[in-house]
Amino acid sequence: MRLSRATLSRIAPAARPLAEPRVTGVVHLGIGAFHRAHQAVYTERAMAATGDDRWGICGASQRSTDVADRLRPQDCLYGVRAGDEVRVVGSVRDVLAPGDDLAARLAAPETAVVTLTITEKGYRRDPPPTAIGRLVSGLRARAAADAGPLTVISCDNLPDNGATLAGLVAELCEPALLEWVGQNVRFPATMVDRIVPATTRADLDDMAARLGVIDLGAVVTEPFAQWVIEDSFAGERPAWDRAGALLVGDVRPYERMKLRLLNGGHSAIAYLSGAAHVSEAMGDAAFAGFLRRLMDDDLSPTLDGLEGFDLAEYKESLLTRFANPGLRHRVAQIAADGSQKLPQRLLDPARDRLAGGHEPRWIALVVAGWMRHVTTSRELDDPLAGRLRGDATATAAATVNRLLAIEEVFGADLRENRVFRALVTDGLERLNADGAAATLRALDAGPP
Repeated sequence: MRLSRATLSRIAPAARPLAEPRVTGVVHLGIGAFHRAHQAVYTERAMAATGDDRWGICGASQRSTDVADRLRPQDCLYGVRAGDEVRVVGSVRDVLAPGDDLAARLAAPETAVVTLTITEKGYRRDPPPTAIGRLVSGLRARAAADAGPLTVISCDNLPDNGATLAGLVAELCEPALLEWVGQNVRFPATMVDRIVPATTRADLDDMAARLGVIDLGAVVTEPFAQWVIEDSFAGERPAWDRAGALLVGDVRPYERMKLRLLNGGHSAIAYLSGAAHVSEAMGDAAFAGFLRRLMDDDLSPTLDGLEGFDLAEYKESLLTRFANPGLRHRVAQIAADGSQKLPQRLLDPARDRLAGGHEPRWIALVVAGWMRHVTTSRELDDPLAGRLRGDATATAAATVNRLLAIEEVFGADLRENRVFRALVTDGLERLNADGAAATLRALDAGPP
């Protein structure tokens, strides 16, 4: 029997939805597992805390009907397992497939907020981003309908994601629409944090056993969740602060912390650990030691503006989260789209270290690991895959020269920086000669 509103009575009361929205006030672009385990959960808790039932979510799939096919037969209900806790979430009211009329939803007067999780590659300018184009079409329809102000919130891992999104929207607007957007739309920056692996068949079977009904929309995550939002809204919004979100004047310090420590740590796992799952990587003492050095020596010194925040405790919490065996977080999932992820996760802090006269040797080793990955992987999942692949038998120097020349990834500055080039070349030579495991063991045996 399938999960639906008709079968909710079969679910234990403690696992039933916290709220039942009557109005759709939020439209979300990119309704994948992360949104369902993060913003949708915060939104339901906000409704439960206030009794305000106007904040149901209409999700919009960008490329596939898969999520719509999974959720629509379930009345858009789905379960979230966070550690040992399981709860059915009811904040999603509808899911649009790629061909459905998203513009009409964005133009509806009851819609007050749009959120996006379209991944880093969804913000590329070449080719033009489809999701941003659909958003602009909706804004055009909203302006024509005089439907009122709108807050548009990027929840993707990008520096200054609000300003980045606003800039892409502006590029696609004609002058009259751009003027309307400037007067009626806000793009607050955010930082989002929750580890959400891709759902497996085993996860679905486990959820069915726990709920007593089949749930094809289930997601598995960790107990930890964090959402920091710039307090800049065009109109009304869910009371996310009542659900644990932090509203601040400046998101950037938190954003850099998460991008560089958590996401940068994930990239290190993806390109140097050799593990299939994140928790397995943390079981290797040499790799765990390297990750600590990366965080302490190269990444933490680039963070500021966190007065009163316990950075040491945060790093310890990350190591604990990474080691959680209950999260079957596939390393291959993290390794995908590296050309889009490395700049903000590791290359920006490398620039900061170089500008201060320091050698970002641990960052450089991760970059070398990425270069080895893109050169040797048979199936490379990256929007620049055609340009990244190369001769696996080439020398380390030749590979570094070829890849540093890709300005979309490294810019002109890192390509010309002799210190960075030398560090990455040395790292790739070590990895090619000895492999990642032996290289990390040798580093672990050396002085800190």
